[in-house]
Amino acid sequence: MKQCWAEAPERRPTFEEVFHKFKTINKGKKTNIIDSMLRMLEQYSSNLEDLISERTEELEVEKQKTEKLLSQMLPPSVAEALKTGGTVEPEYFDQVTIYFNDIVGFTSISALSEPIEVVDLLNDLYSLFDAVLGNHDVYKVRSTFILCFLSIFFNFYVYFLM
Repeated sequence: MKQCWAEAPERRPTFEEVFHKFKTINKGKKTNIIDSMLRMLEQYSSNLEDLISERTEELEVEKQKTEKLLSQMLPPSVAEALKTGGTVEPEYFDQVTIYFNDIVGFTSISALSEPIEVVDLLNDLYSLFDAVLGNHDVYKVRSTFILCFLSIFFNFYVYFLM
């Protein structure tokens, strides 16, 4: 088909060559050009539908991952407001604690360890912090490589930003 659209006429196949190609494609069956084109369009359409279905599933999986991550980082009301495009008003807290932590020797430890061992160490450490926080009436806003919680005893507004 692409050859039939060639700019230079000498590069285009003859009708006989086109007929022979269709005969080869149809494996000798006698069909007309419209039937052949419809069959190819159906095949193309079917392939597109499969591709769209596959990509839609991938999109749904990524959307679920994003929503799970958002719900782990923010309070449910804030996460929902951000998902729906709403505004999030700052909340007033009488007391806030911010904790800074440094793993002494982390650079040396990680240099001497396998990557999975470093991941396991950090996972165990963060799990321990989460367990301790779970025993108290607190909300952990987020964990980063440097976990943050320092005691501050004055009025404080928390703005939830992404």
